[in-house]
Formats: sequence, C-alpha cells, structure tokens
Amino acid sequence: MKTLLTTRQLDITIQRLCHQVEENHPGLRDVAIIGLQPRGIFLSDRMMARLKDWNPDAKLLYGKLDITFYRDDIRQGLHQANQTRIPFSLENKQVVLVDDVLYTGRTIRAALDALLDYGRPAQVELCVLIDRRFSRHFPIQANYVGKPIDSINSQKVKVNWQENAGTDEVILL
Repeated sequence: MKTLLTTRQLDITIQRLCHQVEENHPGLRDVAIIGLQPRGIFLSDRMMARLKDWNPDAKLLYGKLDITFYRDDIRQGLHQANQTRIPFSLENKQVVLVDDVLYTGRTIRAALDALLDYGRPAQVELCVLIDRRFSRHFPIQANYVGKPIDSINSQKVKVNWQENAGTDEVILL
C-alpha cells in the first residue's frame, strides 16, 4: 500500500482543480458541474462548495449523473442504479464532468452518451482527481487532472472520502 495523496494534499489538489476550472470559465457563466455517481460526487460536492464560496453571485448549475445503464462493460445480473439529478437542460452549456479516477475511459464514454438525454452541451470537459494514464480502452483524456499516476493493471487506486470512509486519502493497493 502506498499513499498517493494525504488529507492535506487532497485538499490542495481540489483547490487547484477549482482554480483551473474557474480560470478557463471566467465568471462561471453557463457552466454546469456534473458529478458521476457513485464516487465522483464526493469530489464534485467539494468542488461546488468551494466554487460557490469563491463566487457567491455566480449561477452555477450542479447535477449528479448515474451511468449504470449506459455502460458497455456491465452486462450480467441486476444492477442497483444510483440517483440522477439534473434538473436543468444542458443545451449550450459548458459541462464539466467530474469523477474520482480515470482508468479505462469506459465510464466517461457512458457518461457522454447519458449526457445527451439532457440536451446538447456546447462543450464537455473532464475533471478527474486521479488519472491512470496508460490503461485506456477509449481515446479519452482529462482536461483537469489532480494527480497523474503510472500503475499496472493489477494495482488498484482507492479514493477514501470522509463522507464514506471516515478519512480523506488516496492510496495505491
């Protein structure tokens, strides 16, 4: 087991990701932050809280997207879907998809399919906490990366959040 991000490093990384989003979208006009269920929402919740603190007058849109039934790699048995909550149209919005770990790209491919049910965005960007760079099945690249890592397929990246694990840290198993 190796610690990739401590609690403090995780907080700094989230702050940096927020600054990058804000830098690329001055005033945060027509920006919609969409957290991917189930684990991306912990990162997106924190990013939204910080962006709202910094920009109290901005009309930031925030949604949560479940992609369970859009996946191409889960075909057996019944699956428990999470809640999708996007109470606005994504038509002509600047969408920032948020997830914890970018690995094969299958989750993001499914998310892009699911997004179209909510309108046609002007642009879609990807924000991830951890980018496992050399494991893609699809040509997908994040616009905002907290920490890129090199790992082998047998290794697992585990992101622990205070809300679900009682601590904030990222570890490599």
